[in-house]
Amino acid sequence: MAISPTEVSTTLFTPIDGDAEYAEAVARFLASPRPESVPVWVNGRADLLSAMQLAAGLYGGIARPAPYERGVLLGADEVPAGLRSLIGPLAHHWLDEEELSGRLLDEGTPGSRSLLVVAVYSRLTSDPVLELVRRAHRSGGRQVGFLTGRDAASMAWFTAKQFCLPDPAVDASGLFTSTDRPDALGKVQVYDDRALERQDIGARLLEGRWRRVLLQGHGRDDSINLADFTVCGLNPAAPRRPELLGPRCAYGPDCYKPREKLIPLNRVQAVEVVLSSCNNGPFADAVAYDPRYQLLLNAIDGAARDVVAAPTVHDSARPENAIWMRAAEAEAPSAPSLNATITDAQPDPAYWHFGMADDRGTRPDPAPQEPDPLVLSTSSRLTAYLAGGLLPARHPLRPRLTKLAGKAERWVTRQATAAEGSSAILRGLSDDLQSLDHAITAEIVGNPETEFTDCHAYFGQRSSIDPESVCNVRCHCGRIARQFVKRALVPTALDTVVTVCVRCGDMAYRLADSPELRVEASEEVSAGGTLRARVQVRAARRGPVRLGVFVPRHLRSDCTVTPEQRKVRAAGGQWHEVEFSLVVDAGAHPQAYYFTAFAVQDLGLSVARWDFGVLPAAGPSA
Repeated sequence: MAISPTEVSTTLFTPIDGDAEYAEAVARFLASPRPESVPVWVNGRADLLSAMQLAAGLYGGIARPAPYERGVLLGADEVPAGLRSLIGPLAHHWLDEEELSGRLLDEGTPGSRSLLVVAVYSRLTSDPVLELVRRAHRSGGRQVGFLTGRDAASMAWFTAKQFCLPDPAVDASGLFTSTDRPDALGKVQVYDDRALERQDIGARLLEGRWRRVLLQGHGRDDSINLADFTVCGLNPAAPRRPELLGPRCAYGPDCYKPREKLIPLNRVQAVEVVLSSCNNGPFADAVAYDPRYQLLLNAIDGAARDVVAAPTVHDSARPENAIWMRAAEAEAPSAPSLNATITDAQPDPAYWHFGMADDRGTRPDPAPQEPDPLVLSTSSRLTAYLAGGLLPARHPLRPRLTKLAGKAERWVTRQATAAEGSSAILRGLSDDLQSLDHAITAEIVGNPETEFTDCHAYFGQRSSIDPESVCNVRCHCGRIARQFVKRALVPTALDTVVTVCVRCGDMAYRLADSPELRVEASEEVSAGGTLRARVQVRAARRGPVRLGVFVPRHLRSDCTVTPEQRKVRAAGGQWHEVEFSLVVDAGAHPQAYYFTAFAVQDLGLSVARWDFGVLPAAGPSA
């Protein structure tokens, strides 16, 4: 049954039908130092009277919002005089419609910090509004707000709500999502897909009084899917435009979802509604469906004073949910907070604010979303080890490497960084890397001819020399050596740093960003004697490095290396020294030999060779 203006049981709003009466009421409202109610031009709209009844439970006072620096009213001739007067205090300076352009918020333009665009929905087209919002975002710190409605009466109602203060008792915030499972934060209540299956979310949304709600799911202009529940944009009081496409319900009694689980958005009691789906607030010239079914317009027709909507597609996920909850806790504005994170995934802001956006809290800083370089380098090394032909299918470490590769692939996503946190990811990755580094070191000690020690040759065959990298360095033997980088040609190879000496030959190899090695030892040792090898290592990053020494196969039965391996807790960029003893058996054949020192850190392998000679065992003294 329709509600008449005299039946509205709230003193916060005064519904008015006549244009002249409305203009007079607005004049009295603006002139009063302590107005008791806000005049609303309803123009016979019974649905707006119902919305006033809902809004009475959300707002507890009246105050003028902080004005924008500039404002522009599009289509002023379509707006009653009283509404033009009510809009007046919402900006310090009003521009003519012809002055609206994307350059209004450029640096150096007077009064360029904020702009309020006011227009009935049919006037909110992509040109020039889209470029205006993009420029504001790129400039940083500039703000564009919108007041709109499906017609002048809706816009009058939306404008009236801007003068209302939320009731302090209305402090609940709720995140309703069918696509994420974030942990609740502070007072923010979270309802994910598990709650959607167990609870009557429709009743929870419609019976609660909310300071903020975020509704996240798949959908279009007309709806957001919350499992079997559907947030519905249909306003039955709005006229149908048959020349425009409508959803299924526009052509018959059927809805594509259960009707008993529809949630009419204009019946949700929330001061702020955040629509976190794609295309829920399209430009008037880019709609898929008749505005009668538009979510944005239905939210404006309801009790909400602020609506955050997305005009097109976006990839909102865990990072946006996390920062929105932090913004809700800090009473900070939603749209700038959401856009601060999502612009890491797309070039333009995804969320636009409809309303005056007078939240005073400080916008939370976005959490880091870029994966740590260690995650990326680990992923590259795992790809090269596993995807190419270096490691055979039955290599004993392949299952463990494959498991870590799966983790690394997940850890590079924005969702994982937001869900688990960079610190937790690094702790987990470091633990896995230390365990695998130990296993690789043990394999090399037990079998120096393992595929891992062949990796430099394998990758080098699938690489080419970077001529810009060629330089002179000092060899262990004291001579000048040539060092260069062989750049991988395929994803299944890694860049390799090679050092070649005229005397010692190819005396050092290391994967890019792997530890550097230097070796010092005597050039000769007698059979039955001990050669002491000093191995110096400089790690690419702070953390444990595992080191070892091995000799060629033809000396292995006549030489014992102690200890088998060492672990150094390296400080990034500093040299650390350890010592190994090579005990040569008295029966070893006198000739030229070499030993190889190696270092393993974060799956990166480095080797350096030292040439030495074994002399005949010293005879008994005369």
